[in-house]
Amino acid sequence: MSPWYSEGLKIRFITEEIRGMNENGRIIEVDCITHVYPDMTKVQICGLDFVVNRGERVSILGSNGCGKTTLLKHLLGVLVPKEGSVKVFGVDPGKEFSKIRERVGVVMQDVDEQILGPTVYDDILFAPLNYGVDRKKAETMAKAVIGILNLEPIQKKIVNYLSGGEKKKVALAGALVMEPELLILDEPFTGLDPVSRRDFIRILNELNKEKGITFIVTLHEVDLVPEMTDILYLMHGHGDLSERGRPDEIFGKFKDLESFNLEEPTLTKLFKGLKKEGLDFGDPLRMDEAIQSIKKHWDEGKR
Repeated sequence: MSPWYSEGLKIRFITEEIRGMNENGRIIEVDCITHVYPDMTKVQICGLDFVVNRGERVSILGSNGCGKTTLLKHLLGVLVPKEGSVKVFGVDPGKEFSKIRERVGVVMQDVDEQILGPTVYDDILFAPLNYGVDRKKAETMAKAVIGILNLEPIQKKIVNYLSGGEKKKVALAGALVMEPELLILDEPFTGLDPVSRRDFIRILNELNKEKGITFIVTLHEVDLVPEMTDILYLMHGHGDLSERGRPDEIFGKFKDLESFNLEEPTLTKLFKGLKKEGLDFGDPLRMDEAIQSIKKHWDEGKR
């Protein structure tokens, strides 16, 4: 992935660091919020404070309907809490999202709701033009993100004829074109085939590693968590944030995730089964870790 973020953004990063969120680079703080929908459905996102620090890959894991999307909508200022507080980059997004909107990129669960242009290129170009960027610079920004995401072959394609995986990448391009510091993704893997899913995860991890982009992902696919997560939150019920930690800490702590309407990761179940049969290969969560663990035991057995 080639460099594409502007010097201006680097300066902005440094300026914000000097201003300082806090010593840990905290960029999001949510303190026990309550929201009541028009049908009087009450969602209280409580238990633990929801905290995100700069550069973290944060996943929120929970079953459908537990409040994950409600939390994200509060971060974006789409919903305003009846009780509690939300801070993103130090401001209340419900009141002052305009101050931070260029710093936040979003990929919605239903990407058809956010793809607005007739063609892929037009859609990606829309955001910078809408923010008042002059056309020449906007075109440069659009071409840069098209190159990053390898969208050249489909940039002239009409969006209605895109596959599900292509639409997700176009939505991601639209979210990235303004060079955000924070990326928010709501169930981005829903409907993707395995190849598109792997490609999407690879892109997110590269953006985090090479550009320092912080991202927050909601999902219910347990097996994907170890591939793209530094910090994992478990959510269940109607907004109960009950656990925060590294994936290995969370999955190692619970013998059974059924109370969260979730299953254990496939590799966790496999290696627990092997351990019961007297074959202890540890507790790998990723495929590469599993391969190395088995290889290590195999090599030691041949000595």
